[in-house]
Amino acid sequence: MSSSRARRSTASALAYLSPTLVLMAVLMALPIGMVVWFSLQNNVITNASPQFVGLEHYLEIFADAQFHAALKNTAVFVLASVAAHLVIGLAFAMLLNTRLLPHWVKTIFRTIFVLPWLLTVAIVAVLWRLILNPNGVFNYLLVSTGLIDAPREWLADPNLALFAVVLINIWCGYPFFMISLLAGLQGISADLYEAASVDGAGPIRAFFSITIPQLRPIIISMTLLDLIWTSHQFTLIWMTTGGGPLDRTELLSTYTYKLAFSQYMFSAASASAVVVLVISAVLAFAYVRHQRARD
Repeated sequence: MSSSRARRSTASALAYLSPTLVLMAVLMALPIGMVVWFSLQNNVITNASPQFVGLEHYLEIFADAQFHAALKNTAVFVLASVAAHLVIGLAFAMLLNTRLLPHWVKTIFRTIFVLPWLLTVAIVAVLWRLILNPNGVFNYLLVSTGLIDAPREWLADPNLALFAVVLINIWCGYPFFMISLLAGLQGISADLYEAASVDGAGPIRAFFSITIPQLRPIIISMTLLDLIWTSHQFTLIWMTTGGGPLDRTELLSTYTYKLAFSQYMFSAASASAVVVLVISAVLAFAYVRHQRARD
């Protein structure tokens, strides 16, 4: 009797889940399977009779100097952005959580700090292209203060372009950390800080002994999510530099796009996409494992 009831319960659960499972299969499993299959064949779409070539395209992109440059740029872009998001987000969250500022001042700061998160990536890209223009505000301020001698092409200079897009991505991404960490800070009991003060601990000791340990689960979760999202960044790069100049801002996302829609090498692009998928899957596995351990 109990086994029959268990089977009915399982069947009922699967019936409720079936629309979501079908949707995931159509929108996720099927496209991923097609991309993996395309990566194992001779150039698909443009070839009427593609042939199975195995791992040939993977070996091809691994030997490509542009792929190495894109991989290096992606690592620099992701690590610098995520580190800055964490530091700036934590700093602003603590500023908004402090009791030293009046409530109305913190309200104004909260509105200003969250503005970059409200803008779409397209608007952010256009806005910063105007700001970083040789005749833009950024160059004007630097020249006026004597930090540089003449206006610079921040997005067109091979030595500055990667720094510029990292700066833009930091600006539009830190509010995600700020809001999450602010919620975490507001959940820390004031009794912990009072006990630390009674024991003679100063603000720095309390920060490293109370604040950081209490925020560690949030920090780890947000960092893993940001690593996944930032590694997929495409629109910002494409609308500011297009991967240039001289491939200095080429990321794996733009590299894959150009293989497919500029060079029409769809099988090689599929192989590159699978590499990105594997990297994302590793990060996603780390995130899910952390969430389970946290629960």
